[in-house]
Parts: sequence; structure tokens; C-alpha cells
Amino acid sequence: MLLPKKTKFRKVRKGKNKGVATSGNYIAFGDYGLQSMTNERITSRQIESARQAMTRYIKRGGKIWIRIFPHTPVTRKPQDVKMGSGKGNPEFFVAKVKAGTVLFEMKGVPEDLAREAMRLAAHKLPVKTRFIRREDA
Repeated sequence: MLLPKKTKFRKVRKGKNKGVATSGNYIAFGDYGLQSMTNERITSRQIESARQAMTRYIKRGGKIWIRIFPHTPVTRKPQDVKMGSGKGNPEFFVAKVKAGTVLFEMKGVPEDLAREAMRLAAHKLPVKTRFIRREDA
């Protein structure tokens, strides 16, 4: 699973996740990509699950790039705890994804294989996605 080695602050506020991506919205490394269509928080577990689905389908051929990283800690309070007494402890990390962000890229496999692998990965993610090619972008 992906998580930062060190963070400046242990706990952060939620903030807003609106608008469209102005950076990371193009294919930089591979020939095919999976682009988000909605704004959402994607956990490190979801990223890892999608990566495994793609890697298994292409039988470890080609190369996969993960273009998002979960920097943001999410806190939770324990079960059956009364209101108040501060913010909970960090439980997991998320990547804040905006519409238009390229999540994964792939190279070295035929398009039909890449399309199916990306479809399997998209089922593991909480965002609506679309398959893009380098020529499209």
C-alpha cells in the first residue's frame, strides 16, 4: 500500500474537492490511460486493488504507472465514543482526485488488452472513469 514516509502535520482538515484538474490531466508516460470523470477521495487500498487487477490481467507484461499518491490522512474516532474530546486518530491515507486527473497509465500492451485491464481497475475505484489514448489527449 502507498503511504507517505513522513508528513508535516499528523491531522488535516477535510477541505473542498471541487472543479476540474489543471495538472496531471494528460498522458505523460504511457500510451493508454484511465482518467477520472468525477471528484472523489481514493484510498491507498483502492489504488493498490486497482493496480493488482491490472497487473494480473496483463500477466505482468508492459509497464504501469500510478499517477496519484495518497498524501492526505483521514481521521476516525473509535466506535461508541461520545461527542467532543477532540479529533480522532489518523486511520488511513487518501488521494484527493479531481475530474480530469489521469489515475493510471499503461504501455507495452495491445489496446484491447489495456482497455480490459483498465475496465477491471475502474470497478475497484469510487470514481467514474474513461479510457483514453495518447492520440486522444
